[in-house]
Amino acid sequence: MRQDEMQTVMKKAEVLIEALPYIQRFNRKIIVIKYGGSAMLDENLKQEVIKDVTLLKLVGFKPIIVHGGGREISGWVKKAGMEPKFINGLRVTDKPTMDIAEMVLNKVNKSLVTMVERLGVKACGISGKDGNLLNVEKKYSDGKDIGFVGNVKNVDTKILHDLLDKDYLPIVCPIGMDDDYNTYNINADDAATAIAEALEADKLAFLSDTPGVLKDKDDPASLISELSVSEAKSLIEDGTIEGGMLPKVKSCISAIDNGVHRVHILDGRIEHCLLLEIFTNKGIGTAILSDNEERYDEQR
Repeated sequence: MRQDEMQTVMKKAEVLIEALPYIQRFNRKIIVIKYGGSAMLDENLKQEVIKDVTLLKLVGFKPIIVHGGGREISGWVKKAGMEPKFINGLRVTDKPTMDIAEMVLNKVNKSLVTMVERLGVKACGISGKDGNLLNVEKKYSDGKDIGFVGNVKNVDTKILHDLLDKDYLPIVCPIGMDDDYNTYNINADDAATAIAEALEADKLAFLSDTPGVLKDKDDPASLISELSVSEAKSLIEDGTIEGGMLPKVKSCISAIDNGVHRVHILDGRIEHCLLLEIFTNKGIGTAILSDNEERYDEQR
């Protein structure tokens, strides 16, 4: 074997050795992955994300995917001759729009199931209506009625535990029902957070269109690798965290406060971002953890 070939092989071995303690630590632990943004629109990225999640499953994790589909919903709303409407970033969802959203999300759901199954792993696609997984109440935006948009009120985790126990990879679309069995659309970040909290998941990962939390929003090199809840709150108070990152970080803080051990914000536009974040010492996104949680850099 040539010297350059030997170096390549040795680097691969080093990667596997670096990943080993993380595989051991998180074996049989639940990780909830919110999947959305550009990573759902690019077919190559979509394939890589599903490969990553499948690998997590095969090395002993218990992954659950909660997916969005907002851009596809908007496209189908336009095809139906309607114009998508938003208030404070939330989709105004009347009955016809709700019907389209449910159709589109179920279509996306089954396409993801198919991709996982092709890789030899059993997957089961469900919505929050199945098994009364996601019980919701009507959500308002600054007091404004935005239609059939729901806040998660209760999560019945039985169906998820049943699927995990039977060695399935659950794939959840964010549709729920209220107490009167009306159907509601749910923000995918909110749905993933509620599910992770109810399961007390070891990890919650948001795949987004941002590198993570930045000290300077215009400088990707200012990425913050790890943040405690207290540090995150301070950055919110001083205005460092703002705009679209603000609700995401607040969801992270809520998840930590309600039993999730560690939350990750990752750039879903980067191939293998999940593997790089979870199985390497440095990671490539932002990990948010409780104030008393041991940091990765303290373990080295």
